Amino acid sequence: MFRLVSVRSRLSAAIFMVAAVNAYADIDDVSQWLPEFQPSTLSQEQQMEEMAWFVEAAKPFVGMRIKVVSETITTHEYESQTLAKAFSEMTGIEVTHDLIGEGDVVEKLQTQMQSGENIYDAYVNDSDLIGTHFRYQQVRNLTDWMAGEGADVTSPTLDLEDFIGLSFTTGPDGKVYQLPSQQFANLYWFRYDWFTDPAIKQQFQDKYGYELGVPVNWSAYEDIADFFTNDVGEIDGQRVYGHMDYGKKDPSLGWRFTDAWLSMAGAGDAGIPNGLPVDEWGIRVEGCSPVGSTVERGGATDGPAAVYSVTKYIDWLQNYAPPEASGMVFSEAGPVPAQGNIAQQIFWYTTFTADMVRPGLPVMNDDGTPKWRMAPSPHGAYWEEGQKLGYQDTGAWTLMNSTPTDRAKAAWLYAQFVTSKTVSLKKSHVGLTVIRDSDIRHESFTERSAELGGLVEFYRSPARVQWTPTGTNVPDYPRLAQLWWQNIGDASSGAKSPQEAMTALAVAQERLMQRLERADVLGECGPKLNERRSREYWLSQPGAPKQKLANEKPAPITIDYDELVRSWQ
Repeated sequence: MFRLVSVRSRLSAAIFMVAAVNAYADIDDVSQWLPEFQPSTLSQEQQMEEMAWFVEAAKPFVGMRIKVVSETITTHEYESQTLAKAFSEMTGIEVTHDLIGEGDVVEKLQTQMQSGENIYDAYVNDSDLIGTHFRYQQVRNLTDWMAGEGADVTSPTLDLEDFIGLSFTTGPDGKVYQLPSQQFANLYWFRYDWFTDPAIKQQFQDKYGYELGVPVNWSAYEDIADFFTNDVGEIDGQRVYGHMDYGKKDPSLGWRFTDAWLSMAGAGDAGIPNGLPVDEWGIRVEGCSPVGSTVERGGATDGPAAVYSVTKYIDWLQNYAPPEASGMVFSEAGPVPAQGNIAQQIFWYTTFTADMVRPGLPVMNDDGTPKWRMAPSPHGAYWEEGQKLGYQDTGAWTLMNSTPTDRAKAAWLYAQFVTSKTVSLKKSHVGLTVIRDSDIRHESFTERSAELGGLVEFYRSPARVQWTPTGTNVPDYPRLAQLWWQNIGDASSGAKSPQEAMTALAVAQERLMQRLERADVLGECGPKLNERRSREYWLSQPGAPKQKLANEKPAPITIDYDELVRSWQ
């Protein structure tokens, strides 16, 4: 376990030094919380100075009660239960930090957008809504806010450049609309102990003619899934499977696809953080205006690469995952690999890391190190160099225009506090959802890296930029996202073929964008749908949508995990 530096013995000197400069701050309230905020990238003196600024900036709002909301994950639980209390005691601003489901957060935000009623003073919502926010212009543009109305409550130590996900919360206009508060990726997960077992490695080599290792492409992933499910079958008396996923028709099935599945397959165009002109949703933009989702309008939602991705998803779920997986939702499937009978998972969120390293789990060694590792996700047959490889969830603070200015200022102080350098490193250790580059490079994470199965190595690597959230091509995330799980669910259940399901989805997306276009509520960057042309026309153009490949299972490629990590260093 990483060492929590004891600060109590050194606090007196630090407090004396800072109090001399910042006599206006309530030093007692600050100092009693300082041990909680360890470790930190700041010295104790710097922490005191940063907190003293918050105390002073909060003085006009002392006694105000504000309400903020986020989804329920470990990071936000720490904010709600510990950091909100610390902030309230130090500043005199009473904070209620509600924790609700992700879908409920979006619903509350939508209601506030539509009604103008100030339900919450700030929201932590996914940066997936960036395309919505910059088009509807119902949230405060933070770039202008920090330079204008909010300048007096913007911390001089905020250091935006230190946030690793800031590009995800920036609109096409170059303005920042949201401030990251947590961040995690969906990566490849595998049983390192099984993959390095000499007998298992030899058995795989004998059958497939290449080495068992981290799959670079879906061809290798499929071979490994088949091998563990059907050739290995059992380890230490337990039935094992080469794949894990979920398939119940539920909103979480939509996230699984909008988050990354089509981008991993290679459906969109090259471009980081998102493909242009066609993104991983299959939506084409011209300038800043969405112009199509179907292939007939230049989109790729129902193109060959998208159909290939859904086909593989269904095949693997049916053939290589535990039988019960098809009836599971995201939250039910997430803990399954920790039970010890899954060899690999192509789509695994690093937010599960904290729950996967608990002592006593079947996937943990007696010395506190994991039997598993995380690594970059393999890519599909249509993927090309320069495309994103997967998804990062970036929950970010968002201020609505409908929130009165004084309340928005108080909420902005709280948002900055829970992301400040004073507390962010400790918060990162609690929730393992790192937002600052300075945090992930801190020695405390170096000390802890062996316990976290590759999380530290990934976030320190150049590879991390290839994992990004939904981008700005999506004009109305809340409403468009609803269409995905309904249509993918039809494919998962067998009610429709993959082609039928993706065609229905693409058409439904265009119907919604057409309504937005007619309503003319999104300004110059609203949808302006292309006239329909033949599929042959668009499939013959460079980039996405891409022609169907004659061979959708190219030669499999694997890489040794330890060699991969060394290449990052």
